[in-house]
Amino acid sequence: MENEAVIRLAVFLTLFAVLAALEALAPRRVRRQQRASRWVTNWGITLLNTLTLRALAFALPLLAVGAALDASAQGWGLFNALDWPLWIEVILVVLILDFAIWLQHLVTHKVPVLWRLHRVHHADVDMDVTTAIRFHPVEIALSMLLKIGLVYLLGPAAIAVVVFEILLNGTAMFNHSNLRLPLWLDAGLRRVLVTPDMHRVHHSVHRSEHDSNYGFSLSIWDRLFGTYIAQPAKGHDDMTVGLEWQDDRPSRLGWSLALPFGRK
Repeated sequence: MENEAVIRLAVFLTLFAVLAALEALAPRRVRRQQRASRWVTNWGITLLNTLTLRALAFALPLLAVGAALDASAQGWGLFNALDWPLWIEVILVVLILDFAIWLQHLVTHKVPVLWRLHRVHHADVDMDVTTAIRFHPVEIALSMLLKIGLVYLLGPAAIAVVVFEILLNGTAMFNHSNLRLPLWLDAGLRRVLVTPDMHRVHHSVHRSEHDSNYGFSLSIWDRLFGTYIAQPAKGHDDMTVGLEWQDDRPSRLGWSLALPFGRK
């Protein structure tokens, strides 16, 4: 799809800059660590993730959007057989892929080997817009393989995959941001989207709370499947974000990348 990567990058950088500015103006919580050290590490992980996906592209040649184009050319997948109107297809593809990411997220908390990878994300002792891009490269590669497989099964239009990817990235940055929203706005938005206060519960040190609110984009799945918790038990100001045993080491790049392979 022509200029797809440029469009996605432009949207990503614009949203990142806007959310970073807003959370600096209206922060929800006081930081535990200096922003500089965390941001260097979280952006370093993101750079490694980008290189990982580039390497994966050499092995597979097609990532999610490319898989959609290939499925369309070959006539593979559900939507290529149905030939429904594009707007219906986009809505259904977004819903199906968003549910798949929700389910994948739940599984990463339940399967020990996947949790070892995913806790790199949870190890961040502060939450802000950069937490949304803090995922271990191996987890990013596995997530992409899942999306590629689903795209071939669904056979969606490439534009539907692009819309989903932009929505997923944008809402993930939004709901990880350290942004104080008016309570009335949070209550209204979380009927459809995952808000920062809703997702912060998921980053609690308490297992009962971080095994909840798995959504990245839409809030409906947690409500439907009984994994929704409205507020943390100690409130947003007094709750502890991160993992119970951690210290300041998550702000170090090498330590964060090695975390899945350690004893903790």
